[in-house]
Amino acid sequence: MATKAGAKTGGTGRFSQDEQRRNSDHVSFLKHKRFRWLWIALLLSGASIAGYLMIDHDPRPNGGTWYGYTLGTIGFGLILWLSLLGVRKRRINPGAWSLKAWTSAHVYLGLALIVIGTLHTGFQIGWNVHTLAYVLMLLVIATGIYGVIVYATLPASLSANRKEMTRAQMLDALTAIDRQLESAAQPLGRAEADLVIAALGQDVFYGGALARLTGSYPGCKTVHALRGMGSATEAEVRVTALLEKRREQLAQIRGALRIRAMLEIWLFVHIPLTIALIAALTAHVISVFYYW
Repeated sequence: MATKAGAKTGGTGRFSQDEQRRNSDHVSFLKHKRFRWLWIALLLSGASIAGYLMIDHDPRPNGGTWYGYTLGTIGFGLILWLSLLGVRKRRINPGAWSLKAWTSAHVYLGLALIVIGTLHTGFQIGWNVHTLAYVLMLLVIATGIYGVIVYATLPASLSANRKEMTRAQMLDALTAIDRQLESAAQPLGRAEADLVIAALGQDVFYGGALARLTGSYPGCKTVHALRGMGSATEAEVRVTALLEKRREQLAQIRGALRIRAMLEIWLFVHIPLTIALIAALTAHVISVFYYW
């Protein structure tokens, strides 16, 4: 009996742990561990500001003072550590440094760098490699903020746009409409039939990166066919209705492409800027020690 009771207790414990893990999986990385990394970032920022204000030094502390070197070392270390998020994503293991925890720290400590980096400069800005590193840091943070916003808001929009359809299912739905159009366009006159043929022959993914990001397709031949279609015959009315359905299906596909492009485009800016930042920081550190 004791063994059975222990088994039940152990089972209940396991169920409780599984339930806690499932609940934590549904918590946003921004709210991870009740905003643990937000509080750490605020504490770090507050300590940096307090230290700067408490130092009775004229002129005020800057990058060339002991406090400036301290903040610079902290900032440089944070930037190098935060840049390792991409490496962490390729390692699948839970634990204290789960991907969600690392991402949460990446966001909040990255924002704390605004305070640390600014105080490190001592508000001394000039045309030099030191200011270049500072500006690049701000640009990396700004693109990171954009990434957080789009990843927090756009997946829901993508899900709503798809209407529980996969990309393959959306394309299959378009193919089914095209088959109906091919058949319905047979009785049309030459001019109207050519409009439908042109619409069916146009690549669904035409337009390039700019069209995907803006959602603007001014050369859409389906829209052109709709404008040129009459309504004098039964065949024209049927083809018009099918072209309307084709335009709606294309809008759904292109909407999904636009949302995915907005989710991905920031990486093509954020990562190169991060690499440029590390290069500028390296030059900044080398020049500081060279002229020290």
